[in-house]
Amino acid sequence: MYPQQIHTYMQQFFKENQCPILSHHPHYLIVQLTIEMDKRIMNRPYYWQYVESTGEEPNPAQLTFITDKNQLVENVRGEVIHFGSPRLHQLFQVTNELGAFVQMYERTEVNPNVQPILTPWLGVNYKIAYYCDQTKERLYSLGINLMTGEIRDGFHESLLEKDLTATVSANSFQLPYIITPLRALERLDALIEQHIQQDDHTWAEEAKKRWEKDLAVLEFFYEGVDNRPESYEIEKEALARQYEAHIKIDIIGGGLFYLK
Repeated sequence: MYPQQIHTYMQQFFKENQCPILSHHPHYLIVQLTIEMDKRIMNRPYYWQYVESTGEEPNPAQLTFITDKNQLVENVRGEVIHFGSPRLHQLFQVTNELGAFVQMYERTEVNPNVQPILTPWLGVNYKIAYYCDQTKERLYSLGINLMTGEIRDGFHESLLEKDLTATVSANSFQLPYIITPLRALERLDALIEQHIQQDDHTWAEEAKKRWEKDLAVLEFFYEGVDNRPESYEIEKEALARQYEAHIKIDIIGGGLFYLK
C-alpha cells in the first residue's frame, strides 16, 4: 500500500467507527478515539477497569497518525504508520472483527449508450432471541432505500436473486445517498423494536407461571423451616435466573448495496 492509500484507509476506518478526526492534513491525522475504540486498540484494560469501578469520567485517547513521514514538513509528533507497521495490522484485524458489513454493487452490462444508475440500500440482518427456561429465535432481514426511505422485508432473500460484485461496474453511476447509513440503521432498529412491542408475549407469561409453580414446590420442601439454609436461597435465585424472560437483539450481518 502506498502512503496515500494508507491515509485514505485510516481516514475511512475512523470515520466509519464514529471516531472524530480533529485535524486532517494530507500526511497526518489527529483522531479522537471513542471509548469502544480505545478499548480495542490501546491495550489499557486496567485503566478502563478503574474508570468503570470508580465512576471516573472516561478519557479515551487522542492520537496523531503520520501516514507519510517523508512528505511531512510540519513539526508534528505522532505515530508513524506504514505498510507492515503493527498499528496498521491492528486496524486491519479490528476491521475483520467488525467486518460483518460489506459494500457490494449489482453488476451491470457494458453498454456505451446507456449508463445504469445504482441506488444505495442499507441491508441489515437481525436475530431476535426470546430467553426464559426455553429459547426461541427469529431472523429478520430488512433493507432501506437511502434515497426514498422505503423499507423492504426479506431483503437478504431478494439479494440472492441479484448478481452482486465487490467492485462497481465502470459504466455505472452511483447515486449519493440522502439518508445516512447511521440514520437509516436507527430507523431499522426502531422498526425492530416496534415489532417486538407488538409481538405476542404470552411466552413470558407462561414462563412466569412455570416459575411460580416450581417456586411453590421449593417452598413446600422448606415449609415449617424457620432458619432456612443457604441452599434454599441458592435454589431460589437459580429458579429466578432460569425463568427470567428477556429479549436480545443482535445484528448478524448486512451492508451497503448499490442496486439497479
